Amino acid sequence: MTPNVPPIAAAVIVKDGQLLMIRRREREGDLLWSLPGGKVEAGETAEQAAVRETLEETGLTVGAVKHLGERVHPDSGQPMAYVACQLLDGEVRAASPREVAEVAWVRFGKIPMLVPGGLFGPVQAYLDEQLSA
Repeated sequence: MTPNVPPIAAAVIVKDGQLLMIRRREREGDLLWSLPGGKVEAGETAEQAAVRETLEETGLTVGAVKHLGERVHPDSGQPMAYVACQLLDGEVRAASPREVAEVAWVRFGKIPMLVPGGLFGPVQAYLDEQLSA
């Protein structure tokens, strides 16, 4: 990770063969659609941040299941941490209208249309594993 720059924790949430994605109000580089997530705050783990940000952005309560990996995002230049989460409770909605324009459960086959550069390898591997389960 980049020193002195807090990573962005992204939640990977799967339900019924679909991935939860959000459409941000403002683009980050070429990205408009992304995983729920945000900056890891002081004293917080990536897992805690992914859980907190998911609630703040989508209204869903999730639990962290597995740390999938880290990288510097090729489009935004941001250090990223990816966390697989399981849905526990709530009704999905754009809970932070200032940041989030839309929330959607996306079928795996439609993800390339929303994420043209493809997903981070370990995230894609996790999705492939979930789809075959």
